[in-house]
Parts: sequence; C-alpha cells; structure tokens
Amino acid sequence: MALELAEAHLRGLLSQLGLDAEYVRGSGDVLWWRTASGEEVEVVDFVGGYGSLVLGHHHPGIVARARELLDHEVPVHAQFSYHPYANDLAAALNRVLWREFDVTEPYSAIFANTGAEAVEVALKHAEMDRGARVAALREEIEAHLASAPADVAARVREHNEGRFDTPPVFLTLEGSFHGKLAGSVQLTHNAGYRVPFRALAAQARFVAGGEVAKAVEAERVTVLDVEAGRVVERDLPVVAAFFVEPVQGEGGIRVLDEAVARDIRAAADAHGFPVVVDEVQSGFGRTGAFYAASHIGLLGDYVVLAKALGGGLAKASVLLVRQSRYLPDFELLHSSTFAKDAFSCHIGTRVVELLEADGGAAYQRAAERGAALEAALRSLREEFPEVVADVRGRGLMLGLEFADQTEGTGQLAEFARQGLLGYVLSGYLLNAHRVRVFPTASASHTLRFEPSIGISDDQIAQLVTGLRAVCTALRDKDDSPFLPG
Repeated sequence: MALELAEAHLRGLLSQLGLDAEYVRGSGDVLWWRTASGEEVEVVDFVGGYGSLVLGHHHPGIVARARELLDHEVPVHAQFSYHPYANDLAAALNRVLWREFDVTEPYSAIFANTGAEAVEVALKHAEMDRGARVAALREEIEAHLASAPADVAARVREHNEGRFDTPPVFLTLEGSFHGKLAGSVQLTHNAGYRVPFRALAAQARFVAGGEVAKAVEAERVTVLDVEAGRVVERDLPVVAAFFVEPVQGEGGIRVLDEAVARDIRAAADAHGFPVVVDEVQSGFGRTGAFYAASHIGLLGDYVVLAKALGGGLAKASVLLVRQSRYLPDFELLHSSTFAKDAFSCHIGTRVVELLEADGGAAYQRAAERGAALEAALRSLREEFPEVVADVRGRGLMLGLEFADQTEGTGQLAEFARQGLLGYVLSGYLLNAHRVRVFPTASASHTLRFEPSIGISDDQIAQLVTGLRAVCTALRDKDDSPFLPG
C-alpha cells in the first residue's frame, strides 16, 4: 500500500465517515466515483464545489473556451505585462454591478487566486487607506499646533502620544467566515479555526446583528486638536473595514437581514470606513441575482468575488474597489504570481457571458430551481418538525438545520457532541442514497445545498428520499443506519 503523504490524517477521518470516495468524472450535477473493484458509481452532487459550480461540472461552454485557449497556446505566465483580458473581465463585472445596483461609479479590479487571498487583498488595501487617513489627520493637527500657544500644544501632544499608533480593528458579523489564511482567518468567527493563529494578524471584532452602532462606538479612540483657539476632540480612524456576507455560507446559510445591512452601511458612511461585501460563495447568480447583496440593496465599497469566477476549471478571484476609495499605489505594493493570467481571465469572462445570456435567463433559472429545492426541503420540515429545526437561504444556496441531537447515550449523540453530526449524515447519504452533501464548516448540524442551475426534479427527489430516511432514523432514535458496517 502506498505511503499516504498528502493530508493523511484527513484521509483517515474521511475513511471513518465514509466520505473517502475517489471521484474520477464529473458532468453537470453528477460525479462518478471509482470503487476498489474499478466500477464507476454515479452520485448527485449537491455540494457544487462549495458554490463554485453554478454552471455545473464541465459546462460545455466553459470547456470549449478552455480548449480554445490551450489550442492557441495563450500564455499563462506573462507577468508584468499588459493584460487587456483582465480589463475586459473587470469591465464585464462592472456592467453587471451598475445594472443591479443602479450606479455608475467604476470599480477597479485587483485579481488574486482564491477567495481567502482576495479577502487578504481587501485587508491590506483597507489598512493602507486607514493608514493614509491617520497620517493626514496627524499632519493636519500638527499644522494647527504650530500656531497654538506653546503650553496648549504641549498638552495636546502629551494627550495624543501613542494614540496615532493604535492598531486597526476589522469588524464582521457573528457567524462570519472569510477564509483560513493568516489574515482572513481572524475574520472567521469559528474560534477553532481562528484562535490558534490569533497572534499573527490584525484582530477582528464580531458583531451581533442588532449592535452595529454600539460595536463601532466601542472602538472609538479620540485625539485632541486645536481649532479656532479651542481644544477639541477628533475621532481617530481605528475601524479599517466592516466585512459582511450577503448569505453566510459556512456560518449555517444565514441570509443577511436588510435592517442590519442598512445599519452597516450607515455606520460606514458616518465614520468613513469601507464596507467589504464578501460574495465569494454567494455571487455569480446563485441567489437569483449576480450579486446577492443586490437583493437587499447593500452596495459595498469593496466586493470580493471568487469560486464560480473560474467556471469550475480555473482558480481565480478578484477584489473590486470603488474608484473613489481606490489607492493606485497599492498596485506597486501587492502582486501574486498566478493572478490576472490570461487563462483564468478569459474563463471568467465566458462565465459572465453565459450568465448574462438571453436576458439573464440563468438568474431566473437559479431562482426557479432554488424555489423547487426549497419547497422540497420545507416539506421535510413539515413532515419531521421534531427533527428539522429550520430551512433557510436564498436561491440555490440553501441549508437544512437539524434539531439538537446531543442528548442521549447513542453513538449518533456522541457524534453530535463532537461536532461530526453533519459529516456522519453526509457519509450515510453518499453510500446509501448516492447523494453528495456536506455540512457548513462552522455549523456542522446544518447541511448545505449548492447545486448548479441545471439541477433536475428527479435529482431533487433523490435527495429528498435520502433525507427522509435520515429524518426517520433521527425521529425514531435509530443509530443503526449511520454506524460502520
């Protein structure tokens, strides 16, 4: 047997959960795994690349464009040169944003490789912006102090000593997930992911939905200034940005409340910091609009896009920054080897073209298929009210939350106490019903469903059959379907 060197510990866990399938083919919403005997087994995929596959596995329009690019030997490695195809993609993303939010201001694009990397770009740009605002305030105050009485100037400088060095704070909502890199993980609410690395980067504050204004006020730091001969307080820019997901993916598929969105926008406008809308998982039409935030009118100063940008083939992401907040010098301080390459940009442009075709028929399809899937899930909640705690989401980004299963002495209760309930149920659904689902990363009792816009009624029915068997066993306190062997 070959020595396991690539995440062998994770492989062992997958094996215990019955999730260590080797997938060898994919098309639309179907994957095929290869058994030990060489047989291929068909599985309906409701994971959808964690939101990456809004057009499904190997969409023919994406595959054809990829083959065309490879056949024409379009260079991937042509760094530090002109990339008109990146500008074309940025323009396409802008056109959709202008239409959905009814605005005209351009958004500059900074390309990256993954969602977490694009979040890191947003962190850096926001801090560069905040640093410039702090420096401008300090310079302005010093100019005022130059003409103030010496004793007043000394008292002001003594009070302000060290305050201009106050580190930045990033705000985000409870339940948030913005990645697992050194910076982005600090914006991820799940302490298990964040706490081991808390000393590596700027810290975040996690805000309850109804306490946005209170959270901003809690970070307030003032410095003194002299205006018209009087000593006055000035607010120091401390909050660098507010990160928010229109639909929290890993936090349990929770749709952002419109009132909370208004509070965030109002606080940002009042205090001068940017709102960063994380559309990594929710973007590209999955919710019935290209930008999920457009459903609630939350226009971000920054917008993070990834996952579906690559059409299921390329690895790409982008940060869009409102031009009135964009710092051109940032381009000289940040770069990434594979970002903005021809292959991923051309693929991204084709993705936008396919979604925009026929008057945005793909968005209508996402809304209609999402409604069908949601209705099926809600029927299970009505049938098993003691088992299914909630069904929520928007479009083809849906979650089914199970009621607490930690009580009792059975094996399933133990799995639930270990945070493995959703994974155990996923293993059962895969092996017994040939349906691929996973729980959300920070709410493992909630199963997520993010299929493509091509998901069929028959495939939804197959999912419901499997979930009904799960709910029946949970209702009857029957662990046997979920135990090994």
